[in-house]
Amino acid sequence: MTRRELDAAGITDPGLRAAYTRCRQLNARHGRTYFLATRLLPLERRSAVHALYGFARWADDIVDDLDRHRTPDEPGLLLTRLEGELAHALRTGGGTEPVVRAVADTADRYGIDVTLFADFLVSMRADLKVTDYPTYADLRAYMHGSAAVIGLQMLPVLGTVVPREEAAPHAAALGVAFQLTNFLRDVGEDLDRGRVYLPADLLAAHGVDRPLLEWSRRSGRRDPRIRAALVAAEALTRDVYRTAEPGIAMLDPRVRPCIRTAFTLYGGILDAIARHDYTVLHRRAVVSRRRRAATAAAGVLKVAGARWHAAPAAERRAGTERTGS
Repeated sequence: MTRRELDAAGITDPGLRAAYTRCRQLNARHGRTYFLATRLLPLERRSAVHALYGFARWADDIVDDLDRHRTPDEPGLLLTRLEGELAHALRTGGGTEPVVRAVADTADRYGIDVTLFADFLVSMRADLKVTDYPTYADLRAYMHGSAAVIGLQMLPVLGTVVPREEAAPHAAALGVAFQLTNFLRDVGEDLDRGRVYLPADLLAAHGVDRPLLEWSRRSGRRDPRIRAALVAAEALTRDVYRTAEPGIAMLDPRVRPCIRTAFTLYGGILDAIARHDYTVLHRRAVVSRRRRAATAAAGVLKVAGARWHAAPAAERRAGTERTGS
């Protein structure tokens, strides 16, 4: 499938093909929900989405310091190096890091605003020193770079049936909705890394603070105040999904099944959190394999329908005659 995707995208340079393949591998390994939805895209657009995901994942792994042998200063140095490599690749199209080379090529092919990458890296650097957010407004400022810009980077790749600026706020909101979902799902894991992404004002409104979260995580015991705060965080996240949803109809019809599938699967994580009674400090809520498969199957049918309607009338008639319908 990788070869077909690269051929369809017109990526012929062997080095670039290897770079895009590396990004696809990162997406398949780390972004199960995202990767599943991406497979519903037209072949020629998948490699670009893999590149955008791969770059974001590469930077995220640096700031999360998954290699515990690093010195305290090393993540910052690695991020500085990544910033330099990206600037060089965007300027020249070259570079030695495959993920960076692929994302720079994608930015050039689709005319993606390079300031979106700069904003992303600003938020990634914040993760090296910021461990909590006093208000939701503070968190939104962080999520502009860490999530909203991802939706905005995707828009030129996906294509729209309205002026791009009309779809942009919805695309940004979808990126934020996905990240808020991850924050809610990963409260316990983020706490282990010393971070609390749920805004302090939302937590405080229900009598919750960091020490209470740490006690619950450490002891495995529950507290009704924590549950109330998590219910409020879920409601806030669903509000952002409602803001994002009208943007799906603004996209190219051929990509809507992909985005609708991602929308449904990420929303399913919220459903799983509620179904497990908000025990995210003690277990990770996931969408079942059966539900992912069923959602993907529905997406495949929508893809077929979109291709049918997009095909010229003569081609559709010929297909009908071949099947004897």
